[in-house]
Amino acid sequence: MRTRSSLVALGVLSLVLTGCSQEAGPTPGPNPGTPGPDALPIKLDALSADACYSSPQTQRPSGCEKYVTEVGGTSGSVHARAQAGKTVDRPLDAEATALDQAVSAFREAGCTTVPSPGGACTKALTDVATTIAAVKKQVNRQAATG
Repeated sequence: MRTRSSLVALGVLSLVLTGCSQEAGPTPGPNPGTPGPDALPIKLDALSADACYSSPQTQRPSGCEKYVTEVGGTSGSVHARAQAGKTVDRPLDAEATALDQAVSAFREAGCTTVPSPGGACTKALTDVATTIAAVKKQVNRQAATG
């Protein structure tokens, strides 16, 4: 009798667990992808609030790795905005290319492991900050002139 009740309990438990395995929770929606050019001013404001932007000469390059990664992802949106009109905004596209080059210089110099400011890494961070400022100026000019 005891074996039989144990088997019944095991069977009930199996059914309960099988029913639970069907419920995986909400399914994720589609991947939103990268933000479009319309989100660019917001992204630029966020990047310019970072200490790696405001004082690149005093930052540990290794501490700016995430910031530079974000900047690298933003250059695609800058290129997209430059090419969104009837004609390519060549000055803005050139700034996007300069941004790509500054991010590449940071990565190629191995700055993600450099623990103190100075040298090629600080120059790369300064170039990133200067270019972000130029991009912001052009994007704001576009917003003002339509």
